[in-house]
Amino acid sequence: MRSQSKHIIVFEHDSLIFDLKNETEQNLHQSLVQFFGKGVPYFNLIRNGVKFNEFVGAIQIGDTLINVLPKADKRKTDDLKKLKWNRALIDMLRAVNGFEVKAPSSTDLNLKKNSVLDLYFELFVSEVEYLLHRGLVKKYRKAEGDLTTLKGQLLFTQQISNNLIHKERFYTRYTTYDPEHLLHIILFQTILVLKKINTNAAISGRINALLLNFPEMPNEKISETVFDKIGLNRKTRSYKKAVDISRLILLHYHPDLSKGKNDVLALMFDMNLLWEQFVLVSLKKKKGLKVKGQNAKYFWKPYGGNRRTIRPDITLKFEGNEYVIDAKWKLVEKRPSIEDIRQMYAYHHYYNAKKVALLYPGKSTYISGNFVLPKEQTELANLECGLMFTQFEGSVKHWQSKIAERVIDWMKA
Repeated sequence: MRSQSKHIIVFEHDSLIFDLKNETEQNLHQSLVQFFGKGVPYFNLIRNGVKFNEFVGAIQIGDTLINVLPKADKRKTDDLKKLKWNRALIDMLRAVNGFEVKAPSSTDLNLKKNSVLDLYFELFVSEVEYLLHRGLVKKYRKAEGDLTTLKGQLLFTQQISNNLIHKERFYTRYTTYDPEHLLHIILFQTILVLKKINTNAAISGRINALLLNFPEMPNEKISETVFDKIGLNRKTRSYKKAVDISRLILLHYHPDLSKGKNDVLALMFDMNLLWEQFVLVSLKKKKGLKVKGQNAKYFWKPYGGNRRTIRPDITLKFEGNEYVIDAKWKLVEKRPSIEDIRQMYAYHHYYNAKKVALLYPGKSTYISGNFVLPKEQTELANLECGLMFTQFEGSVKHWQSKIAERVIDWMKA
């Protein structure tokens, strides 16, 4: 890694080694060590560096951006491959989250060479611009303070202490109808964070414009419990996308309280869960398929305890038969883990599936297999558990179509 680099690109499970004699790299390493001390699952500490886990996304530390990309094969990496998987990751996140920018004159986001952070920043800015264009929702709230007219309840103690000289003022508690409420406080705090950490010149002007046009809100600490209090109604449901992105940004933002230069924002995603959701969304887009995700069934109950469930990633109903697929983001050629095979055996029985399969990224051909059972259970000997593979080529939309076609061909065979 070169010390002058501001944009570092690695793949999941890669290691990043720092030259601790270089002040810039030493500071970056120290910031990652401090961040790791908060108990993050994204990477592990190694000698003079870090080793990334199965999480992908972006970590911004000060003005240094670390992009962690998916790794779907063992081939040597190059700049072209990095660009390909950066684009794929961004488009996979957009497909899974259903991002559709509501801005009045939105165009396709120009993010092919940028990072996951740019995706979420751009989407947030576009959503808030849309809300401002429509007009911010106002709500009634209780307030108190000095007014020039008597309105609401006069607070005598505060009136005497504040307005003994200014007889023309009234200190009252009253009800007002304005845009100062929790939703706008959250959005305003997010705009302030973006103003502080954004390094993408393409949206800097738009963030500054938001600060000018958005009404100033009180400074409040936004925690996860604050987001849990939010209830959207018919008037405020258009805020959902912006608030969802605010939640992602604010809860993963870690300001540098010591030096103030190396604030950390980590938008990292478990690649196993992302792959599972991506396959599920891809299959749901195909007409004629009845698809469910995480279709749980009770599996075991201890005496005096709670029942345990099994949850296959994807269950399908096609031409009157049941099928089960588990999406696994692993580099596998011929031998899956025995735990995965045992899991698929249970799915066969509990879901009365005609076939079950494990779906991996890769270019290998379909591997068919049957469970080997005792002679007295010959009626179950034809239970098929196969290994399916799908390789990313071209665009993510094309990949989604290929996944759906591959699964349909498997069910028909």
